[in-house]
Amino acid sequence: MAPAADRHGYWGAPTSTLDWCEENYVVSYYIAEFYNTVSNLIMILPPIYGAFQLFKNGFEFRYILSFLGLAAVGIGSWCFHMTLKYEMQLLDELPMIYSCCIFVYCLYECFKQENAVSYLPIALLLIFSVTVSVVYLQWKEPVFHQVMYAVLVAFLVFRSIFIVTWVYPWMRELCYTSLSVFLLGFVLWNIDNIFCDSLRATRQKLPPVVGAVTQLHAWWHILTGLGSYLHILLSLQIRTTYLKYRPKLKLVCGLLPVLHIESQKTS
Repeated sequence: MAPAADRHGYWGAPTSTLDWCEENYVVSYYIAEFYNTVSNLIMILPPIYGAFQLFKNGFEFRYILSFLGLAAVGIGSWCFHMTLKYEMQLLDELPMIYSCCIFVYCLYECFKQENAVSYLPIALLLIFSVTVSVVYLQWKEPVFHQVMYAVLVAFLVFRSIFIVTWVYPWMRELCYTSLSVFLLGFVLWNIDNIFCDSLRATRQKLPPVVGAVTQLHAWWHILTGLGSYLHILLSLQIRTTYLKYRPKLKLVCGLLPVLHIESQKTS
């Protein structure tokens, strides 16, 4: 990862416990990590649109909350990378835990009656997220947060693969696309961390526009944002199929995949 500070800008010296490989305040005096900041739009705009569509259709609130949770992560990440302040870092990292807990609840409670609420899983996930938050606030070790997030993602991966293997095999394409996109983002995140010095040296020799493509942490935002969005669509498709609606994947403007839910159930 990058040194604690490259140069100062509008927000002053970084106070976060992490400072990524993108050089600080190179593109803008007001944005510490420009590409790591604007790349969060993929985590903000599509899920807000998805939440609006579900709200308009009056579908279960848990899925609206899933989309809004992903958007909250994107907004927190935007604030973190823009300022590199510790408080904004928490606004990025803690919502990752909270939103992932919502994803877990939706995926593990997908085969229940419509609008059914299971309080025990909610209580357990709430205890988990609060415990992680309290520990992380006292023990400011990013690896702890990363491991806890990975545990939640593992639960999602195993459950998704089980459902598309044994229950709804025709949903494999969406499931494996979501997982592959997320995994590619994770690989690029690690490359950015491990080979930061080499990446920085390479950018010095490239035109700015070409060098921007080597901002691999920004690609992590784009790919994991898209992978998470597709996961919510998968979870929603599983749920609506079980409830005997007629969900269909469609593209908005030929780009953004959305799930169109028929207002009438099948018999």
